[in-house]
Amino acid sequence: MKLNFLALAAVFTVALMVAPASLQAQTIPELKLQAKALYDASRFPEALPILEKIVQAEPNDGESQYYLAFSLIGTATSTQDPAARRALRVRGRNAFIKTAELGIGSDSLMILVKAMAGSLPADGSDPVGFSDIKEANDLMNKGEAAFSSGKMDDALKAYQAALKIDPRLYHAALFAGDVFMHTEKWDDAEVWYRKAITIDPFTETAYRYSATPLMKQKKYDLARDRYVEAFIVAPYNRLALSGLVQWGETTKTALAHPQIDVPKITVDAAGKSNSSVNINPLAVDGSMAWMSYVATRQEWRDSFAAKNARQPYRHTLAEEAEALRSVIRAAKALKPKTLDPQIQTLAQLDQDGVLEAFVLMAIPDQGIALDHAAYLRQNRDKLRLYVTKYGLNAESACDPVKKAGAGLPFH
Repeated sequence: MKLNFLALAAVFTVALMVAPASLQAQTIPELKLQAKALYDASRFPEALPILEKIVQAEPNDGESQYYLAFSLIGTATSTQDPAARRALRVRGRNAFIKTAELGIGSDSLMILVKAMAGSLPADGSDPVGFSDIKEANDLMNKGEAAFSSGKMDDALKAYQAALKIDPRLYHAALFAGDVFMHTEKWDDAEVWYRKAITIDPFTETAYRYSATPLMKQKKYDLARDRYVEAFIVAPYNRLALSGLVQWGETTKTALAHPQIDVPKITVDAAGKSNSSVNINPLAVDGSMAWMSYVATRQEWRDSFAAKNARQPYRHTLAEEAEALRSVIRAAKALKPKTLDPQIQTLAQLDQDGVLEAFVLMAIPDQGIALDHAAYLRQNRDKLRLYVTKYGLNAESACDPVKKAGAGLPFH
């Protein structure tokens, strides 16, 4: 996974807690201040031994484990010996896992920590190279080593030189932006992040990273737009979600998908569907229309089996959208005096042209998720509209990931 770890962590500013004074740990608060200053300067190898002392003294402090994890990964970047580099990454991954177990700060931080723990290989192996051009790849590694040692001028020169050799090198532009972000040259950072977005508008990282300077300048509307782009590009990536959740926490904006309880369907050995539909037969709100969902899903499965006897079945976006639309049609045919609120929402999503976007963003399974990339390239505007109109609720100040009774939490 190609990440500039300081830029990733910089979005989530966490103040190390001052340790309680005791005879044995009176110097811990001073060590924490020293470690934080080195960490903020990207001098990870220097911060690491101090953080190790802190964690040894306070093994159950989640925030110290957090800084230790990033410092281990940052130090690995500038470590030449392959075995030592792998060992540092393994320790970093374990520190992220420990942080997740202990807990730290907000929901957005927890999403970030879990994403990092999941993204790092258990054996600490090196990530795939940045470029197929050896000279450009070597310059990127040189830049990363300089960045992780706090040598920002050297890092910038290496990234820019790599981009000249390989003009399609996304991470060269991205990491150049990180240098300017770190030195608080916001306008220059924006220029380089935009270069990365132009190189690859279907990678989420530059959208998310570029929101950091905007958040620091309190340009929350602009930051929101970048986080939304990151989320619609990579909705199943915890890192893409973490930025949007942090924005919600900062702006007191609740994030939640519309509450629509789609029936759960399982398939038996004979290929017949069994569902969790639980409907009151005396209801007069059109909710009986959910039976059409189950029937439509079974029809799709039967039709697929008849045409593709030797191919494995996959639940698709097209099938799910058609099944949901069948519920809307069936409900209208019942002509209820009052329509079930969830079916009303479903009909509104369809009317706004974002029903497929809802399926992809709110209720995907592994089969449906495979259709996201193609849909994104043709319907990016609909994904954006869905998130901004239905996913962000600026009128609510409740917890953005636990918006009880208002919808499905962002996952």
